[in-house]
Amino acid sequence: MPVTSLDAVVIGSGPNGLAAAVTLALAGRSVTVYEGSEHLGGGLCSTSLAEEGYLHDLCASVHPLGVASPFFRSLTDQGHLSEDLWRYAEVEFAQPLDGGDAAVARADLEETVAAFSPTGAARYRRLVAPVTADLDRLLPEILRPVVGRPAAVAPLVGLGLRAPWPFTWLARAMGDEKVAALLSGCAAHSIMALNRPATSAFATLFAATAHGRRWPLVAGGSGRLAADLARIVTDNGGRIELGHRVSSLAALPEHRVALFDTNPAQITEIAGPALPESDRRRFGAFKHGPGVFKIDYTLDEPVPWTNPDCRQALTLHVGGPAGEVVASETAMASGRHAERPFVLAVQPTVVDPTRAPEGKHVFWAYCHVPAYSAVDMTDAIEDQIERFAPGFRDVVRTRTTSDCADLEARNPNLVGGDIGGGSLAGAQLVLRPSPTLRPYETGNPALLLCSASSPPGAGVHGMAGHQAARRALATVLV
Repeated sequence: MPVTSLDAVVIGSGPNGLAAAVTLALAGRSVTVYEGSEHLGGGLCSTSLAEEGYLHDLCASVHPLGVASPFFRSLTDQGHLSEDLWRYAEVEFAQPLDGGDAAVARADLEETVAAFSPTGAARYRRLVAPVTADLDRLLPEILRPVVGRPAAVAPLVGLGLRAPWPFTWLARAMGDEKVAALLSGCAAHSIMALNRPATSAFATLFAATAHGRRWPLVAGGSGRLAADLARIVTDNGGRIELGHRVSSLAALPEHRVALFDTNPAQITEIAGPALPESDRRRFGAFKHGPGVFKIDYTLDEPVPWTNPDCRQALTLHVGGPAGEVVASETAMASGRHAERPFVLAVQPTVVDPTRAPEGKHVFWAYCHVPAYSAVDMTDAIEDQIERFAPGFRDVVRTRTTSDCADLEARNPNLVGGDIGGGSLAGAQLVLRPSPTLRPYETGNPALLLCSASSPPGAGVHGMAGHQAARRALATVLV
């Protein structure tokens, strides 16, 4: 029997859309999720590409904010998500260096600093240890809108003292090239020039999560997490419709509230005249960030990293010393393509051999590029990998490349190849999608934005969807 009336509809089945639907369904509200693709999960999707039997994460793959998310942790505590969801590596992340050396982050802080100079060890410990110790109080504050009175002032102040610094200042302050290299890869997750304010906060927080929460992936592919969230929705009376692209609100069943796991342009287009003109103007001013060029590989053998610790790492920051990472990200932010790009790489079969046939492997790598770039960065990426893993090209079976246009075609939320849901430069770092005290709401109470373009931004944490759904429950679905 077709649905004729619903409490809520959710447009988009990314992690935030599914989190919104889970929150509503567990609250006893009727909800249907509409996904334009035939694949569930948006960026939280796993599939075969060039060869059957090899499982690739199409976008999100390693999830430090997923395992740390208060929302996902609550679902685990309630028995909705399995304790066995995550897989961890011996090395959280590594940054290979010339000469066979590497900067290595392990879960244990003291094991990590043991490889640094006495000065570097002391300064890294002083930077990261207080944030690591306060993660339980700090993360709920970071993963919420910057409004109201924070519940945990002290840890926010501690991180806030570090937040305004550009990473370039922090690198000099560490007094140790290996420490600076290790932090540079973390800072580069901001997808900004590393001489910009606040990039040191990314370095500090990402390093702290490696020690306090770790950097796991999902056993059986990131798509398993999307499937588990969808199961919670359907087990509690909700529905998921795949291959159903929503072009207007008029095409949907009668509903009381709509939550959009989309970018601001899409809510504007779909909502049409139901969205007030003031919201159309502010969403029109929203700025998207740079793009990425990604390669998904199947391999006959593991990547032959010269440094043995790199062979145990799930995540690799491939960029050499900190100065080279800074140069790469400066080029990207200036609209240029780096000759030696910073490459973020993941080798899932280090911890999850089920993703490939026995003895074979999957691997992916991407670099940051200007938005809408159509430049093929394959040679530049592979030259960087070969620099630290000679013979890498010899173990490649297949490669599937995706430029900015390919990424956007696969997922319309990735405008111009922007995997972060919008630029993190300027006010959009904390005030997304625009400066407002109610970031999920619009001038129409029945329309809410719940994507990575709203707080707390990019990452598989579900917090934007969860918090937008709670707002809907408090204002419309009372």
